[in-house]
Amino acid sequence: MPGHVRWAGGVACAVWMLVASPLAARGAQSAGQPSPATNPLRDLNASVEELTRQVSLSVVQVLVTGYGLMDERSREAGLVFGRRSIGSGAIIDSNGYIITNAHVVAGAQRVQVVLHGPAIADGPVQSLAADSERTLDARIVGTASDIDLALLKVEATGLRALPLADYDRIRQGELVFAFGSPEGLLNSVTMGVVSSIARQPDPDSPRIYIQTDAPINPGNSGGPLVNVDRELVGLNTFILTESGGSQGLGFAIPSLVIAVAYPQLRRYGHLHRGVIGINVQAITPALAAGLGLSRTSGVMVSDVMPDGPADIAGVQVQDIVATVNGKPVNSVPTLELELSTRTAGDTVRMGLVRGSQTVSLPVSVIEEPHSIDQLSNLADPGTNAIRKLGIVGVDITDTTAALLPGLRVSSGVLVAAREQEAPGTGVPLFVGDVIHALNSFAVRSLDGLRVLVDGIKAGSDVVLQIERDGRLMFITFQIY
Repeated sequence: MPGHVRWAGGVACAVWMLVASPLAARGAQSAGQPSPATNPLRDLNASVEELTRQVSLSVVQVLVTGYGLMDERSREAGLVFGRRSIGSGAIIDSNGYIITNAHVVAGAQRVQVVLHGPAIADGPVQSLAADSERTLDARIVGTASDIDLALLKVEATGLRALPLADYDRIRQGELVFAFGSPEGLLNSVTMGVVSSIARQPDPDSPRIYIQTDAPINPGNSGGPLVNVDRELVGLNTFILTESGGSQGLGFAIPSLVIAVAYPQLRRYGHLHRGVIGINVQAITPALAAGLGLSRTSGVMVSDVMPDGPADIAGVQVQDIVATVNGKPVNSVPTLELELSTRTAGDTVRMGLVRGSQTVSLPVSVIEEPHSIDQLSNLADPGTNAIRKLGIVGVDITDTTAALLPGLRVSSGVLVAAREQEAPGTGVPLFVGDVIHALNSFAVRSLDGLRVLVDGIKAGSDVVLQIERDGRLMFITFQIY
């Protein structure tokens, strides 16, 4: 696609209201003014004001300090320590759970969120008051980088959560509002429409987005795109731009994807995917001509995993996927979305076109294996827990290291799980981190780490050297 992808953190939208009939009815009263009680523009204005007041309570600013680019506009600047970036997030559970983009917290050493309180005064000058804002430390509960989602947790209750919109009811042209902190400008809102309910930048990718012309800029990343019913339609993620600013091409992760990912990130720290053992790709006219396919568009099976569910059921390479559970499949995301709602043990019925034949096959769904899950199975919460850190750990050995491709240092302690109720729940560790040192003392085993932790007095500062996503970094906290 032309232009450049910029993380959002889309030119302003003109809303045309059809008021010809009311004006015609008052044509003979041209000297008079319409009554404020029946002025549709004032009604719209009041509705938008009320929506903004309510939704702002569910929007947070995300402040990240850690490793990263000094300035995302200057890619040649390289990685530095101490980067401070700003994004946005949406409260998804009243008990302190916040959804944002994975790229917002990538390389984070410390994450904080700014909560908005109710407006304490009206008027342009009074709105500058910050008395109702709270800044809290947040921990990363889980991430899914491939779909660019992350889940944060703050120690607060009674927050106002945004309900998720029904993706099947979202329509092109409906009004939407983008909330967030564009360019770091706290608590901003813009208005536009849904430009497309399912935009697919890469035809072979299962990822789809909601496109909007509501102005979105860097800093809006992770902020909610909300409909007139105050429901979260999507999570603002990136823009396409030639200038670096909004050009009316903003993209948001759909509510359906968030609905599937959120409970898994909260429970496991990563996604548990249902799979059937196939790879697919979009059919193009050239592909159809070269392979003699009966259709010039749609989805074709490009690979079948040996001895997988699809292979056992009889699915073949070059089969065209026409339907899944009776629903037409016309794109890769259509198939992915249907499978993403299925869990291990479910069965899907695939309608396939094979040459001139139509085939219907039941295919079992299995769970895609995840290396962290395999390691977690080795951890006994009773004996492997270090409560002062709020973790369940596993020693890095030759066996466990083989399950962690790309591990920089082949020793230490892997964080296999987090304890929800422990003194160390505020320690900024999450599943998949590997602890290599504590206050400059090398960590070789879980027992060694426990001895070091137990030897630290309550209230003391602690520095851990950890490995996260292939990068070494330091995190700080206090022992309680």
